Amino acid sequence: MSNLNVTIIQGADQDYPKADVNIVIDVIRAFTVSHIAFLKEVREIFLVNTVEEAFLLKRKNPAYLLAGEVGGLPIENFDLDNSPHTFINTTITNKTLVQKTSNGVKATLRALNAQTILVTGLSNARKTALYAKQLSATKEPFAINIIASHAGDDDDLACAEYIRDILLGLNQLNVDSIKTRIRDSRPAQKFFDTAKIDFNPKDMDYCMQEIECNFVMVVDKSLELPRIVKQVIV
Repeated sequence: MSNLNVTIIQGADQDYPKADVNIVIDVIRAFTVSHIAFLKEVREIFLVNTVEEAFLLKRKNPAYLLAGEVGGLPIENFDLDNSPHTFINTTITNKTLVQKTSNGVKATLRALNAQTILVTGLSNARKTALYAKQLSATKEPFAINIIASHAGDDDDLACAEYIRDILLGLNQLNVDSIKTRIRDSRPAQKFFDTAKIDFNPKDMDYCMQEIECNFVMVVDKSLELPRIVKQVIV
């Protein structure tokens, strides 16, 4: 598509160039968790940069559930961690979550300068790419940033390249090769290390699969705090 300019950017702690769409990726594990949360019928997910912001929001709204990690580990006094396996086994129907993570959330909060912001892991990458491609037909030229939030690591980069392949209709990458790159990436290794008991290897089962659904995850900027909402795609 000659009118479509796609740029892959790595890293969460930077300013991103202006684009029509920013797609923020965190495969291991933030946006795999978010995807599962919406599959479990969560209402919305507010995004915060700090633990202190999360606790402040909880004090104002006691029914909110705090979820996330620092250094990959659960946060003391948070309701939930950053484990897809935890979310699969938790009842969160119609709940509001507050999410704080080291990479995906941080990158998303730096990526609010686009008209449309989408977040994803591999689990919803194809649906996200096809939706962004649909949006690109609305104007010329059209710019999309694909932001791999883990700087220097191959898990998010592999997913970013997969999304770019779909956006540009290249048909050069198959999902099995992307799963292999995610499994072999540096962030994945702690989940396969039996000495690291804080990291559940079952999480990787969710991070390395595509999960069929009828929605994408869109960042809504209309409120005081950005939040992820589910947008059904017909």
